[in-house]
Order: sequence, then structure tokens, then C-alpha cells
Amino acid sequence: MSMLDKINGRSLRPLITPERISRRVSELGQEITGDYKGKNPLILGILKGGFIFLADLVRQIELDVEIEFLRVSSYRESDSPGKIELLQDTGISLKGRDLILVEELLDTGGTLGFIKEIVLAREPASFKICALIDKRERRKQDITADYLGFEIEGGFIVGYGTDYAEKGRNLPGIYVID
Repeated sequence: MSMLDKINGRSLRPLITPERISRRVSELGQEITGDYKGKNPLILGILKGGFIFLADLVRQIELDVEIEFLRVSSYRESDSPGKIELLQDTGISLKGRDLILVEELLDTGGTLGFIKEIVLAREPASFKICALIDKRERRKQDITADYLGFEIEGGFIVGYGTDYAEKGRNLPGIYVID
């Protein structure tokens, strides 16, 4: 059971348990370890939502990795997307790096499309996307994850990094807001 059963007066319904998330994150870490054997990938997290997934994921990758963050904003106080803005850039060069972009939610593709354009302009040696959740039915941009945790249908989700008006990121599982 969730430590919360409502956010902003709206009920939460369990969708993906913490145990299922943990198993899948471990599998993703093993897959990345195999694909990048002998390399030193740069794991680029997207704040705020991606930090919980990234923290768990990098502990499952058995390689010498580096971690960097970008911060973007695309949602404003509701469940409706707003203008995408780069709020915090990386502090290092991405040129020639094997880069894995980590995000908790691939939805319309707007945010990841925006970030992908910025990152590719900086000439990384390679670029892959790792997303925990894919809501493919809502896709508006042609973008896919190279490493994917779960594909889900509609519904507004919260937990494990995803939020509703900045609430619920700390929930250990993924929940649908009814």
C-alpha cells in the first residue's frame, strides 16, 4: 500500500509495484553493462523526475560511469504540458563521449526531442536513451527509448520520480491518478 492514497484530493491506484521496478532496473543495468563493456559511459540525468531512476540504475551498472545532469521544465502546476525550457545545463563537454540519457517518462516526446537536439549538437561519440516508462500512445515526436523499463497505456502517473504538481515523486511505486 502507498504511503499516500491521495494527491491534491485525487485518488491513487497502484500500477507498477516497487518490486517490479527494482527487478526491471536491475535488468536494464545488466543490459547497459553488457553493451558498454570496456567503455566509460556518461550517464546524463534529467532533473527533477529522472534522479530516483538514475540513482537506482547506476548502482546496477557494473562499469566505471560518470554522472551529469540537465534540468528542464515542461510541466507547470498541472497535468498539461507547457513550454520546454533548459533551466540547468551540463557542466562538462559532451564531445566524443558515449552518452546515455536517463529519463523517468517518455510521453509525447517533446522534452526528450528538445534535449536530444541540444545533446547531439555537442557531438557525443554515441547517444542512447534509457526511459523507465513509455506512454507511446501519446507520442507526438518520433523518438524511442533504446533501453525501456515499462510501456503503459493512458492515465496520469505519479511516483518513483514522476510528479503531479511537484507532489508524489517520493512514492516507491508507480500509481495512476484517478
